[in-house]
Amino acid sequence: MMQILIENPLMLLLMVAAIGYPLGRIKVYGITLGVGAVLFVGLAFGALHPDMKAPAIAYIMGQALFVYTVGLSAGPSFVSTFRRNGVRNNMLAGAVLCASATICALLQKYFMLKPGIAAGIFCGSMTASPALGGALESIRQTAPADMLEALLAEPVVGFSVAYPIGVIGLMLTINVCQKLWKVDYQAEFRQIRKPEDRDSLVHCTIKVQKCEQGVTVHSLKKANGSDLLFSRVKRGEEFFFATPETVLEAGDLVMVAGMPKEIEKAAAALGERRSKDRLGLDRTEYEYRRVFVSSPQAIGRTIGELQLDRRFGEVVTLIRRGDNEFLPDAEMVLEMGDVVRVLAHKTNMDEVTTFFGNSYRKVSEVDVMTFSLGLVIGLVVGLIPFPFPGGGSMMLGFAGGPLIVGILLGTFGRTGKMVWSLPYSASMTLKQVGLVLFLAGIGTRSGYSLLTTLSHGGGGSIFITGVCITTATAFLALFIGHKILKIPMSLVVGVVAGMHTSTPGLGYIKEQTGNDLADQGYACVFPFATIGKIILVHILLVVMGQG
Repeated sequence: MMQILIENPLMLLLMVAAIGYPLGRIKVYGITLGVGAVLFVGLAFGALHPDMKAPAIAYIMGQALFVYTVGLSAGPSFVSTFRRNGVRNNMLAGAVLCASATICALLQKYFMLKPGIAAGIFCGSMTASPALGGALESIRQTAPADMLEALLAEPVVGFSVAYPIGVIGLMLTINVCQKLWKVDYQAEFRQIRKPEDRDSLVHCTIKVQKCEQGVTVHSLKKANGSDLLFSRVKRGEEFFFATPETVLEAGDLVMVAGMPKEIEKAAAALGERRSKDRLGLDRTEYEYRRVFVSSPQAIGRTIGELQLDRRFGEVVTLIRRGDNEFLPDAEMVLEMGDVVRVLAHKTNMDEVTTFFGNSYRKVSEVDVMTFSLGLVIGLVVGLIPFPFPGGGSMMLGFAGGPLIVGILLGTFGRTGKMVWSLPYSASMTLKQVGLVLFLAGIGTRSGYSLLTTLSHGGGGSIFITGVCITTATAFLALFIGHKILKIPMSLVVGVVAGMHTSTPGLGYIKEQTGNDLADQGYACVFPFATIGKIILVHILLVVMGQG
């Protein structure tokens, strides 16, 4: 069986995924490894034989897929997040990374580790593959030719031992802290979300009984600071849309959607709430329809930009994205896979449906051309060498480049007719597949090196150093972020995963929190942390005497 797996690396890769994924769902004392279990199954298989490894392309492709899709999904909220607290998050990450480098330098002297091994431990305990590449490049540029091969092997040894420690150490530290601090992620999520996301939306009818003459829907909403959506008006036997310019009159029945408190406020201002008059059920002229957003002409554009009421006499009354429902506003950008509920005249409904696309097949597919092109741009950016002022250079690698490009393209959404964003369902699938490929690939390729290093002695000091760097760094960032800076745990764990540039860590965190808020912190910090660790490992080698 072993020989079959060695000769068929694809079978090995799939077997590791098939065994590791369900193991990650098993709870032991309330702790689950989640998708991170795939890594440890990969390490176990890889330890059986030096040739028991998946091709390098497997983990490179998996890592690039995962971080690129994370960037695309986090892009729309990245700019606003960075404006609000991005400087704070990156200052936190920078300060803690400097502390972790200091810990590494102190432990290197205490255990008398070789500088190259210590640099590899720093990279592995912080799960920083690009930083490992930076360390190797720094050594390659300064080491004597006759010692080059031996010196290049040192960071790899330290990395192979410390990398699994970096992965599991981060997971365990987060798990201990969330239990110690009794974190309720669901309660946090309800507090963080916008008010219109927290409660169920209410649709009802209000009878206008006390309304000043000439009052429009727009002036009413402005005067009351309301986010309500006025969709239809019944005046006598006549039905028509409620536009911002619509003048309300006594006796009107108005169909309104919004939060319960806003509904009660509007009812008190206008007259009487009458839930028995369901205007939405009267379809003699108008009708409601739920439509998939799948057309390029609608994707990536704001509702206000589309001018739907002028083009079709149509009103969008609700938007569903994933499991969440939103009241539409003029600034809201439509994404591939959104489900919009539209209210339109029966004669226009087919035209409205065609405009949005309404193709379930398309919202389940990936535009291979734009997706591949964006990923290629990311990989190219990752290969660009950025020179240091004092000599040497660094590269963002196969993780940093795709993530940064993904964030930029996700922020723009579209360029002309090219739509960069992904359907929600496709994005979730690609993230999952990419992460599993990465973990299975890196696990099988590191397993035998890890076993060899530990069996030949000297692994104890490497192990302790890795544990100290990982746990101290994670705990320090979590404590300062959550307890001192009062950042919600759902966000600070994403910041910590981004600071560790930990792809498996983010996957584990998303399973723990049950939401996507960690993506914002991860994407906000990851580029800075990637570049910062490449610079820090270069400084470490100089300080420890090998740069």
